[in-house]
Amino acid sequence: MLQLKKEGDLALANLRASGEYPPEWHSSKELEAKTNDVVARFLEERFKVSQQLGATSYLTELVDRALRTRENEWMDDSSRSEGEKLEMVKALDRQNNMMRLYPRYVTLLLSLLEELATREQRQVSILELACGSGGLAVALAEEAQRKGVPVSVTASDIVPKFISEGNELATTKKLPLSFMLLNAFDLPDFSTGTFDLMVMSQSLHHFTPGQLAIIIAEAAKHTTTAFIGIDGYRSILLTGGVPLMASLQCMPSFALDGLTSARKFYTELELDMIAEIATGKREHTVTCDWPLSILTVRFHE
Repeated sequence: MLQLKKEGDLALANLRASGEYPPEWHSSKELEAKTNDVVARFLEERFKVSQQLGATSYLTELVDRALRTRENEWMDDSSRSEGEKLEMVKALDRQNNMMRLYPRYVTLLLSLLEELATREQRQVSILELACGSGGLAVALAEEAQRKGVPVSVTASDIVPKFISEGNELATTKKLPLSFMLLNAFDLPDFSTGTFDLMVMSQSLHHFTPGQLAIIIAEAAKHTTTAFIGIDGYRSILLTGGVPLMASLQCMPSFALDGLTSARKFYTELELDMIAEIATGKREHTVTCDWPLSILTVRFHE
């Protein structure tokens, strides 16, 4: 319901016709500013279009506007201790395991890694950004090791405690996995082609459109094959469902973050726009694998 696909397509067509999209950019700072501006103007144009299309479209647009928020999640509060944040991401791991989400992510990623390893006849590498406590990275490394796929997994986050605990776990399990302290929005100057795949799962909404565009643009510099972003599908159902599922962890702050996150999920068309602005190309797809939206940005293979 909150995807507003018809209204969004018309709004984007109007921006293209006016020459306002896609914008040109020449620096990361310019990319961030222009992406934020264009997405904001797109939403305003969509509002105008919805008014013209009638009551149903307009009502849906009003609901979407009422739900949207710029409020940060509890997890992103700099005043919270690393220990508190670790408890939150461990709760997210438990929820993902309960919902069997990690096996779905692993199947998607490992199929691409297997294809690359067979074609290139070498070990392939993947970098996960904003990994939290590393639930996905561990699941991926374990399955790759079980299947004998030559993979090197690097998981990264901005919280030092996540990294230290993750490396201890990887060492204990003897996995082809390491954890690195990285800011997803400000990557170091890796050499060209350092990684084959770059992935973000369940954290796209933590970044503004401009920040996400920078991440994708940086991925194009350091990644040989693709950037894959996985997040919740923007919908009324998940706006209620995500905090409801989160409440099963019996942590009020975690349930509140679930509600905030669901209100911040991007529509598929917004993800499509951000990828096009970041790359200047249409070599990407946005698909729905309920309850997920999956953005795949292909680079030079």
